Amino acid sequence: MNKRENFGSRLGFILVSAGCAIGIGNVWKFPYVTGKCGGAVFVLFYLLFLVLMGLPAMTMELAIGRASRQSAVKSYKALEKPGQKWHIHGWFCIIGCYLLMMYYTTVAGWMLAYFCKFSAGTFSGLQNAKLDPIPLIFVNMLDSPLEMGAYMAIVVILGFAVLSRGVQKGLERVNKFMMSGLLLLIVALAFNSLTLGNAAEGIKFYLLPDWERAREAGLLNVVTSAMSQAFFTLSLGIACIEILGSYMSDEYTLLSESVKICALDTFVALLSGLIIFPACFSYGVQPDQGPSLIFITLPKVFINMRGGRVWGALFFLFMTFASFSTVTAVFENLVANLMDNLGISRKKSVVINLVFMLIASLPCVLGYNVLGNVHIIGERNILDSEDFIVSSLLLPIGSLVYVLFCTTKFGWGFDNYIKEVNKGKGIKMSKMLKYYYKFVLPVLIVIILVSGLLPE
Repeated sequence: MNKRENFGSRLGFILVSAGCAIGIGNVWKFPYVTGKCGGAVFVLFYLLFLVLMGLPAMTMELAIGRASRQSAVKSYKALEKPGQKWHIHGWFCIIGCYLLMMYYTTVAGWMLAYFCKFSAGTFSGLQNAKLDPIPLIFVNMLDSPLEMGAYMAIVVILGFAVLSRGVQKGLERVNKFMMSGLLLLIVALAFNSLTLGNAAEGIKFYLLPDWERAREAGLLNVVTSAMSQAFFTLSLGIACIEILGSYMSDEYTLLSESVKICALDTFVALLSGLIIFPACFSYGVQPDQGPSLIFITLPKVFINMRGGRVWGALFFLFMTFASFSTVTAVFENLVANLMDNLGISRKKSVVINLVFMLIASLPCVLGYNVLGNVHIIGERNILDSEDFIVSSLLLPIGSLVYVLFCTTKFGWGFDNYIKEVNKGKGIKMSKMLKYYYKFVLPVLIVIILVSGLLPE
Protein backbone atom coordinates (compact mmCIF):
# COMPACT_ATOMS: atom_id res chain seq x y z
CA MET A 1 0.00 0.00 0.00
CA ASN A 2 1.43 3.38 -1.03
CA LYS A 3 1.58 6.07 1.66
CA ARG A 4 -0.71 8.96 0.70
CA GLU A 5 1.17 12.09 -0.31
CA ASN A 6 0.07 15.64 0.49
CA PHE A 7 0.75 19.14 -0.74
CA GLY A 8 3.54 20.86 1.17
CA SER A 9 1.78 24.23 1.39
CA ARG A 10 -1.54 25.97 0.90
CA LEU A 11 -0.03 28.10 -1.88
CA GLY A 12 1.12 24.95 -3.65
CA PHE A 13 -2.39 23.48 -3.63
CA ILE A 14 -4.00 26.71 -4.89
CA LEU A 15 -1.46 27.20 -7.69
CA VAL A 16 -1.66 23.57 -8.86
CA SER A 17 -5.49 23.67 -8.80
CA ALA A 18 -5.56 27.01 -10.61
CA GLY A 19 -3.03 25.62 -13.09
CA CYS A 20 -5.36 22.71 -13.77
CA ALA A 21 -8.27 25.10 -14.38
CA ILE A 22 -6.28 27.66 -16.39
CA GLY A 23 -5.88 26.28 -19.85
CA ILE A 24 -5.93 27.11 -23.51
CA GLY A 25 -9.66 27.96 -23.44
CA ASN A 26 -8.93 30.93 -21.14
CA VAL A 27 -7.03 32.52 -24.04
CA TRP A 28 -8.52 31.29 -27.28
CA LYS A 29 -12.18 31.30 -26.29
CA PHE A 30 -13.02 33.54 -23.31
CA PRO A 31 -11.86 36.92 -24.77
CA TYR A 32 -13.54 36.29 -28.14
CA VAL A 33 -16.88 35.26 -26.60
CA THR A 34 -16.68 38.24 -24.23
CA GLY A 35 -16.18 40.69 -27.09
CA LYS A 36 -18.86 39.06 -29.25
CA CYS A 37 -21.45 38.91 -26.45
CA GLY A 38 -21.40 42.52 -25.33
CA GLY A 39 -18.21 42.94 -23.27
CA ALA A 40 -19.04 43.62 -19.64
CA VAL A 41 -22.59 42.28 -20.21
CA PHE A 42 -21.10 38.81 -20.77
CA VAL A 43 -18.56 39.20 -17.94
CA LEU A 44 -21.33 40.01 -15.45
CA PHE A 45 -23.31 36.91 -16.45
CA TYR A 46 -20.09 34.87 -16.39
CA LEU A 47 -19.25 35.97 -12.82
CA LEU A 48 -22.84 35.32 -11.75
CA PHE A 49 -22.77 31.73 -13.05
CA LEU A 50 -19.28 31.21 -11.65
CA VAL A 51 -20.80 31.83 -8.20
CA LEU A 52 -24.05 29.96 -8.89
CA MET A 53 -22.50 26.91 -10.60
CA GLY A 54 -18.71 26.83 -10.78
CA LEU A 55 -17.97 27.36 -7.09
CA PRO A 56 -20.51 24.82 -5.76
CA ALA A 57 -19.46 22.14 -8.28
CA MET A 58 -15.78 22.68 -7.46
CA THR A 59 -16.39 22.33 -3.71
CA MET A 60 -18.17 19.03 -4.37
CA GLU A 61 -15.22 17.49 -6.23
CA LEU A 62 -12.79 18.79 -3.61
CA ALA A 63 -14.99 17.49 -0.77
CA ILE A 64 -15.08 13.97 -2.23
CA GLY A 65 -11.32 14.02 -2.71
CA ARG A 66 -10.46 15.38 0.73
CA ALA A 67 -12.93 13.19 2.62
CA SER A 68 -11.82 9.98 0.91
CA ARG A 69 -8.08 10.66 0.38
CA GLN A 70 -8.40 8.53 -2.76
CA SER A 71 -8.44 8.92 -6.55
CA ALA A 72 -11.57 8.85 -8.76
CA VAL A 73 -12.79 5.25 -8.38
CA LYS A 74 -11.76 4.56 -4.79
CA SER A 75 -13.08 7.94 -3.60
CA TYR A 76 -16.60 6.79 -4.48
CA LYS A 77 -16.00 3.37 -2.92
CA ALA A 78 -14.86 5.01 0.31
CA LEU A 79 -17.93 7.26 0.58
CA GLU A 80 -20.82 5.36 -1.07
CA LYS A 81 -23.10 3.09 0.95
CA PRO A 82 -22.62 -0.70 0.75
CA GLY A 83 -23.92 -2.16 -2.50
CA GLN A 84 -24.06 1.17 -4.34
CA LYS A 85 -22.52 1.62 -7.78
CA TRP A 86 -21.50 5.29 -7.83
CA HIS A 87 -17.88 4.21 -8.30
CA ILE A 88 -18.68 3.23 -11.90
CA HIS A 89 -18.60 6.94 -12.66
CA GLY A 90 -15.03 6.97 -11.35
CA TRP A 91 -14.00 4.76 -14.29
CA PHE A 92 -15.67 7.18 -16.71
CA CYS A 93 -13.64 9.97 -15.07
CA ILE A 94 -10.43 8.08 -15.81
CA ILE A 95 -11.54 7.40 -19.40
CA GLY A 96 -12.29 11.13 -19.71
CA CYS A 97 -8.82 12.07 -18.44
CA TYR A 98 -7.14 9.72 -20.91
CA LEU A 99 -9.30 11.03 -23.78
CA LEU A 100 -8.58 14.63 -22.79
CA MET A 101 -4.84 14.05 -22.76
CA MET A 102 -4.95 12.16 -26.07
CA TYR A 103 -5.53 15.49 -27.82
CA TYR A 104 -4.48 18.10 -25.26
CA THR A 105 -0.86 16.91 -25.39
CA THR A 106 -0.85 17.59 -29.14
CA VAL A 107 -2.21 21.13 -28.67
CA ALA A 108 0.30 21.74 -25.84
CA GLY A 109 2.96 20.59 -28.32
CA TRP A 110 1.78 23.28 -30.77
CA MET A 111 2.37 25.93 -28.08
CA LEU A 112 5.87 24.63 -27.38
CA ALA A 113 6.60 24.49 -31.14
CA TYR A 114 5.59 28.12 -31.63
CA PHE A 115 7.65 29.22 -28.62
CA CYS A 116 10.65 27.58 -30.27
CA LYS A 117 9.79 29.12 -33.68
CA PHE A 118 9.53 32.66 -32.29
CA SER A 119 12.68 32.20 -30.20
CA ALA A 120 14.58 30.94 -33.26
CA GLY A 121 13.45 33.90 -35.40
CA THR A 122 11.25 31.90 -37.81
CA PHE A 123 8.79 34.81 -38.03
CA SER A 124 11.40 37.60 -38.27
CA GLY A 125 11.14 39.70 -41.43
CA LEU A 126 7.85 38.15 -42.58
CA GLN A 127 6.04 41.51 -42.32
CA ASN A 128 7.70 42.49 -45.62
CA ALA A 129 6.65 39.36 -47.52
CA LYS A 130 4.37 39.89 -50.56
CA LEU A 131 2.30 36.80 -49.81
CA ASP A 132 1.15 36.11 -46.24
CA PRO A 133 3.32 33.15 -45.10
CA ILE A 134 1.95 32.86 -41.55
CA PRO A 135 -1.01 30.54 -42.29
CA LEU A 136 1.40 28.35 -44.27
CA ILE A 137 3.71 27.94 -41.26
CA PHE A 138 0.81 26.53 -39.25
CA VAL A 139 -0.41 24.33 -42.10
CA ASN A 140 3.11 22.96 -42.67
CA MET A 141 3.34 22.04 -38.99
CA LEU A 142 0.00 20.20 -39.15
CA ASP A 143 1.12 18.40 -42.30
CA SER A 144 4.25 17.07 -40.57
CA PRO A 145 3.56 14.02 -38.37
CA LEU A 146 7.25 14.01 -37.40
CA GLU A 147 7.28 17.60 -36.11
CA MET A 148 3.94 17.34 -34.31
CA GLY A 149 4.79 13.91 -32.93
CA ALA A 150 8.13 15.14 -31.59
CA TYR A 151 6.62 18.09 -29.72
CA MET A 152 3.77 15.93 -28.40
CA ALA A 153 6.32 13.40 -27.14
CA ILE A 154 8.33 16.14 -25.41
CA VAL A 155 5.18 17.30 -23.57
CA VAL A 156 4.27 13.74 -22.52
CA ILE A 157 7.80 12.80 -21.40
CA LEU A 158 8.35 16.05 -19.48
CA GLY A 159 4.90 15.77 -17.86
CA PHE A 160 5.51 12.29 -16.49
CA ALA A 161 9.12 13.15 -15.59
CA VAL A 162 7.73 15.86 -13.29
CA LEU A 163 5.28 13.42 -11.68
CA SER A 164 7.97 10.77 -11.14
CA ARG A 165 9.32 13.12 -8.45
CA GLY A 166 6.08 12.92 -6.44
CA VAL A 167 3.40 15.41 -5.39
CA GLN A 168 5.54 17.85 -3.40
CA LYS A 169 8.89 17.60 -5.21
CA GLY A 170 7.37 17.21 -8.67
CA LEU A 171 3.79 18.41 -9.24
CA GLU A 172 3.78 21.16 -6.59
CA ARG A 173 7.33 22.48 -7.07
CA VAL A 174 7.13 22.69 -10.88
CA ASN A 175 3.64 24.22 -10.90
CA LYS A 176 4.65 26.83 -8.34
CA PHE A 177 7.41 27.91 -10.72
CA MET A 178 5.24 27.74 -13.85
CA MET A 179 2.24 29.53 -12.35
CA SER A 180 4.44 32.29 -10.91
CA GLY A 181 6.03 32.67 -14.33
CA LEU A 182 2.65 32.56 -16.05
CA LEU A 183 1.22 35.34 -13.87
CA LEU A 184 4.29 37.54 -14.41
CA LEU A 185 4.21 36.92 -18.17
CA ILE A 186 0.52 37.71 -18.56
CA VAL A 187 0.85 40.99 -16.64
CA ALA A 188 3.87 41.98 -18.77
CA LEU A 189 2.11 41.02 -22.02
CA ALA A 190 -1.08 42.88 -21.05
CA PHE A 191 0.91 45.98 -20.06
CA ASN A 192 2.71 45.93 -23.42
CA SER A 193 -0.62 45.67 -25.31
CA LEU A 194 -2.09 48.55 -23.33
CA THR A 195 0.74 50.83 -24.50
CA LEU A 196 -0.04 50.26 -28.20
CA GLY A 197 -1.53 52.97 -30.42
CA ASN A 198 -5.20 52.00 -30.63
CA ALA A 199 -5.40 50.08 -27.34
CA ALA A 200 -8.28 52.20 -26.01
CA GLU A 201 -10.60 51.03 -28.81
CA GLY A 202 -9.74 47.41 -28.06
CA ILE A 203 -10.45 47.85 -24.35
CA LYS A 204 -13.74 49.61 -25.15
CA PHE A 205 -14.84 46.73 -27.41
CA TYR A 206 -13.74 44.12 -24.85
CA LEU A 207 -14.95 45.43 -21.53
CA LEU A 208 -17.48 48.27 -21.88
CA PRO A 209 -21.07 46.94 -21.60
CA ASP A 210 -22.70 46.96 -25.03
CA TRP A 211 -26.32 45.81 -24.82
CA GLU A 212 -26.78 46.34 -28.55
CA ARG A 213 -24.03 43.83 -29.34
CA ALA A 214 -25.47 41.48 -26.72
CA ARG A 215 -28.90 41.73 -28.41
CA GLU A 216 -27.29 41.03 -31.80
CA ALA A 217 -25.68 37.90 -30.35
CA GLY A 218 -29.03 36.99 -28.76
CA LEU A 219 -29.54 37.51 -25.03
CA LEU A 220 -30.33 33.81 -24.53
CA ASN A 221 -27.11 32.91 -26.34
CA VAL A 222 -25.17 35.33 -24.12
CA VAL A 223 -26.62 33.70 -20.99
CA THR A 224 -25.97 30.10 -22.13
CA SER A 225 -22.46 31.05 -23.32
CA ALA A 226 -21.73 32.58 -19.91
CA MET A 227 -23.08 29.46 -18.18
CA SER A 228 -20.93 27.18 -20.32
CA GLN A 229 -17.77 29.26 -19.92
CA ALA A 230 -18.20 29.51 -16.13
CA PHE A 231 -18.63 25.74 -15.98
CA PHE A 232 -16.01 24.49 -18.45
CA THR A 233 -13.26 26.89 -17.37
CA LEU A 234 -12.77 24.98 -14.09
CA SER A 235 -12.10 21.51 -15.59
CA LEU A 236 -14.92 19.91 -13.57
CA GLY A 237 -16.60 16.55 -14.06
CA ILE A 238 -13.77 14.04 -14.66
CA ALA A 239 -12.01 14.14 -11.27
CA CYS A 240 -9.18 16.49 -12.34
CA ILE A 241 -9.97 18.64 -9.29
CA GLU A 242 -11.03 15.70 -7.08
CA ILE A 243 -7.53 14.18 -7.11
CA LEU A 244 -6.02 17.48 -5.96
CA GLY A 245 -8.54 17.60 -3.11
CA SER A 246 -7.26 14.21 -1.97
CA TYR A 247 -3.83 15.77 -1.31
CA MET A 248 -4.98 18.94 0.50
CA SER A 249 -5.02 19.64 4.23
CA ASP A 250 -8.04 20.11 6.51
CA GLU A 251 -6.84 23.54 7.65
CA TYR A 252 -9.09 25.68 5.43
CA THR A 253 -12.69 25.47 4.26
CA LEU A 254 -13.23 24.28 0.71
CA LEU A 255 -15.27 27.36 -0.20
CA SER A 256 -12.34 29.61 0.77
CA GLU A 257 -9.94 27.63 -1.41
CA SER A 258 -12.39 27.41 -4.31
CA VAL A 259 -12.88 31.19 -4.31
CA LYS A 260 -9.13 31.70 -4.65
CA ILE A 261 -8.84 29.15 -7.49
CA CYS A 262 -11.76 30.73 -9.38
CA ALA A 263 -10.33 34.22 -8.84
CA LEU A 264 -6.97 33.22 -10.35
CA ASP A 265 -8.67 31.51 -13.30
CA THR A 266 -10.85 34.57 -13.98
CA PHE A 267 -7.86 36.93 -13.61
CA VAL A 268 -5.95 35.06 -16.32
CA ALA A 269 -9.00 34.90 -18.62
CA LEU A 270 -9.69 38.64 -18.30
CA LEU A 271 -6.04 39.62 -18.79
CA SER A 272 -5.83 37.40 -21.87
CA GLY A 273 -8.38 39.70 -23.45
CA LEU A 274 -6.26 42.71 -22.50
CA ILE A 275 -3.41 41.13 -24.47
CA ILE A 276 -5.49 40.24 -27.53
CA PHE A 277 -7.97 43.06 -28.18
CA PRO A 278 -5.71 46.14 -27.77
CA ALA A 279 -3.10 44.44 -29.98
CA CYS A 280 -5.59 43.40 -32.67
CA PHE A 281 -7.26 46.83 -32.78
CA SER A 282 -3.89 48.58 -32.88
CA TYR A 283 -2.77 46.61 -35.93
CA GLY A 284 -6.11 46.39 -37.71
CA VAL A 285 -6.44 42.63 -37.33
CA GLN A 286 -9.86 41.02 -36.83
CA PRO A 287 -9.85 39.04 -33.54
CA ASP A 288 -11.31 35.53 -33.73
CA GLN A 289 -11.14 32.37 -31.60
CA GLY A 290 -9.57 28.93 -31.46
CA PRO A 291 -6.38 27.82 -33.19
CA SER A 292 -6.69 30.51 -35.90
CA LEU A 293 -6.48 33.23 -33.20
CA ILE A 294 -3.40 31.77 -31.54
CA PHE A 295 -1.43 30.51 -34.53
CA ILE A 296 -2.41 32.89 -37.35
CA THR A 297 -3.99 36.12 -36.04
CA LEU A 298 -1.64 36.83 -33.12
CA PRO A 299 1.60 35.99 -34.99
CA LYS A 300 0.48 38.58 -37.60
CA VAL A 301 0.24 41.09 -34.76
CA PHE A 302 3.59 40.15 -33.24
CA ILE A 303 5.58 40.40 -36.51
CA ASN A 304 4.41 44.01 -36.92
CA MET A 305 5.11 44.91 -33.31
CA ARG A 306 8.34 46.50 -32.12
CA GLY A 307 10.31 43.72 -30.43
CA GLY A 308 7.73 41.30 -31.81
CA ARG A 309 10.09 38.33 -31.77
CA VAL A 310 10.53 38.71 -28.00
CA TRP A 311 6.84 39.39 -27.29
CA GLY A 312 5.80 36.48 -29.49
CA ALA A 313 8.21 34.14 -27.70
CA LEU A 314 6.98 35.35 -24.30
CA PHE A 315 3.33 34.88 -25.32
CA PHE A 316 3.92 31.30 -26.41
CA LEU A 317 5.97 30.64 -23.29
CA PHE A 318 2.91 31.81 -21.34
CA MET A 319 0.70 29.48 -23.42
CA THR A 320 3.15 26.61 -22.87
CA PHE A 321 2.98 27.14 -19.11
CA ALA A 322 -0.84 27.37 -19.23
CA SER A 323 -1.19 24.11 -21.16
CA PHE A 324 1.58 22.23 -19.32
CA SER A 325 0.13 23.06 -15.89
CA THR A 326 -3.12 21.38 -17.01
CA VAL A 327 -1.21 18.41 -18.45
CA THR A 328 0.68 17.70 -15.21
CA ALA A 329 -2.48 17.99 -13.07
CA VAL A 330 -4.46 15.58 -15.27
CA PHE A 331 -1.50 13.20 -15.62
CA GLU A 332 -1.41 13.05 -11.81
CA ASN A 333 -4.96 11.68 -11.87
CA LEU A 334 -3.85 8.91 -14.26
CA VAL A 335 -0.78 8.08 -12.17
CA ALA A 336 -2.75 8.06 -8.88
CA ASN A 337 -5.46 5.89 -10.44
CA LEU A 338 -3.06 3.03 -11.22
CA MET A 339 -1.31 3.43 -7.86
CA ASP A 340 -4.58 3.25 -5.92
CA ASN A 341 -6.31 0.51 -7.93
CA LEU A 342 -3.35 -1.75 -8.73
CA GLY A 343 -1.27 -1.07 -5.61
CA ILE A 344 1.85 -0.33 -7.68
CA SER A 345 4.55 2.25 -7.02
CA ARG A 346 4.55 5.77 -8.47
CA LYS A 347 7.54 4.94 -10.69
CA LYS A 348 5.79 1.92 -12.26
CA SER A 349 2.57 3.88 -12.75
CA VAL A 350 4.50 6.70 -14.43
CA VAL A 351 6.22 4.30 -16.87
CA ILE A 352 2.96 2.49 -17.78
CA ASN A 353 1.09 5.76 -18.32
CA LEU A 354 4.00 7.29 -20.23
CA VAL A 355 4.10 4.45 -22.75
CA PHE A 356 0.31 4.38 -23.09
CA MET A 357 -0.02 8.15 -23.60
CA LEU A 358 2.73 8.25 -26.24
CA ILE A 359 0.82 5.64 -28.25
CA ALA A 360 -2.71 6.91 -27.51
CA SER A 361 -1.82 10.49 -28.53
CA LEU A 362 -0.64 9.44 -32.00
CA PRO A 363 -4.11 9.30 -33.67
CA CYS A 364 -4.64 13.00 -32.91
CA VAL A 365 -1.20 13.86 -34.33
CA LEU A 366 -1.90 11.80 -37.46
CA GLY A 367 -5.44 13.17 -37.75
CA TYR A 368 -4.09 16.28 -39.49
CA ASN A 369 -2.01 14.44 -42.09
CA VAL A 370 -1.88 10.63 -42.53
CA LEU A 371 -5.39 10.15 -41.09
CA GLY A 372 -6.70 13.49 -42.36
CA ASN A 373 -9.69 11.87 -44.06
CA VAL A 374 -10.84 10.10 -40.90
CA HIS A 375 -14.03 11.60 -39.40
CA ILE A 376 -15.36 9.90 -36.27
CA ILE A 377 -18.37 11.94 -35.12
CA GLY A 378 -20.11 13.57 -38.06
CA GLU A 379 -17.63 15.76 -39.96
CA ARG A 380 -15.35 16.13 -36.94
CA ASN A 381 -11.72 15.07 -37.26
CA ILE A 382 -10.00 12.98 -34.58
CA LEU A 383 -9.13 15.90 -32.27
CA ASP A 384 -12.58 17.49 -32.54
CA SER A 385 -14.28 14.12 -31.97
CA GLU A 386 -12.23 13.46 -28.83
CA ASP A 387 -12.94 17.01 -27.62
CA PHE A 388 -16.68 16.59 -28.28
CA ILE A 389 -16.86 13.41 -26.18
CA VAL A 390 -14.99 15.04 -23.28
CA SER A 391 -16.40 18.60 -23.36
CA SER A 392 -19.97 17.99 -24.49
CA LEU A 393 -20.64 14.69 -22.71
CA LEU A 394 -18.24 13.56 -19.98
CA LEU A 395 -17.69 16.94 -18.28
CA PRO A 396 -21.35 18.01 -17.83
CA ILE A 397 -22.64 14.47 -17.16
CA GLY A 398 -19.78 13.89 -14.71
CA SER A 399 -20.51 17.11 -12.83
CA LEU A 400 -24.18 16.16 -12.66
CA VAL A 401 -23.23 12.82 -11.10
CA TYR A 402 -20.97 14.56 -8.55
CA VAL A 403 -23.77 16.99 -7.62
CA LEU A 404 -26.32 14.20 -7.17
CA PHE A 405 -23.84 12.13 -5.13
CA CYS A 406 -23.20 15.06 -2.77
CA THR A 407 -26.77 16.26 -2.36
CA THR A 408 -29.11 13.25 -2.35
CA LYS A 409 -29.78 10.53 0.23
CA PHE A 410 -29.02 7.96 -2.48
CA GLY A 411 -25.37 9.08 -2.48
CA TRP A 412 -23.01 10.53 0.10
CA GLY A 413 -25.66 13.01 1.24
CA PHE A 414 -25.77 16.78 1.78
CA ASP A 415 -25.00 16.60 5.51
CA ASN A 416 -21.73 14.74 4.95
CA TYR A 417 -20.84 17.06 2.07
CA ILE A 418 -21.49 20.31 4.00
CA LYS A 419 -19.57 19.01 7.01
CA GLU A 420 -16.51 18.37 4.82
CA VAL A 421 -16.82 21.70 2.99
CA ASN A 422 -16.94 23.69 6.25
CA LYS A 423 -14.05 21.87 7.91
CA GLY A 424 -11.25 24.32 8.76
CA LYS A 425 -10.83 28.10 8.86
CA GLY A 426 -12.36 30.48 6.33
CA ILE A 427 -15.65 31.13 4.52
CA LYS A 428 -18.40 28.74 5.58
CA MET A 429 -21.12 27.49 3.27
CA SER A 430 -24.72 27.94 4.42
CA LYS A 431 -26.88 24.85 4.95
CA MET A 432 -29.74 26.91 3.51
CA LEU A 433 -28.30 26.22 0.04
CA LYS A 434 -29.29 22.55 0.29
CA TYR A 435 -32.41 22.78 -1.87
CA TYR A 436 -30.74 25.04 -4.43
CA TYR A 437 -27.91 22.50 -4.83
CA LYS A 438 -30.35 19.59 -4.84
CA PHE A 439 -32.93 20.87 -7.32
CA VAL A 440 -31.72 23.97 -9.20
CA LEU A 441 -28.02 23.24 -9.79
CA PRO A 442 -28.71 19.91 -11.56
CA VAL A 443 -31.16 21.68 -13.89
CA LEU A 444 -28.53 24.31 -14.80
CA ILE A 445 -26.04 21.57 -15.63
CA VAL A 446 -28.62 19.76 -17.78
CA ILE A 447 -29.16 23.05 -19.68
CA ILE A 448 -25.41 23.19 -20.38
CA LEU A 449 -25.43 19.55 -21.49
CA VAL A 450 -28.34 20.09 -23.87
CA SER A 451 -27.02 23.40 -25.27
CA GLY A 452 -23.68 21.71 -25.99
CA LEU A 453 -25.41 19.00 -28.04
CA LEU A 454 -27.54 21.37 -30.10
CA PRO A 455 -26.17 22.41 -33.52
CA GLU A 456 -24.77 25.95 -33.54
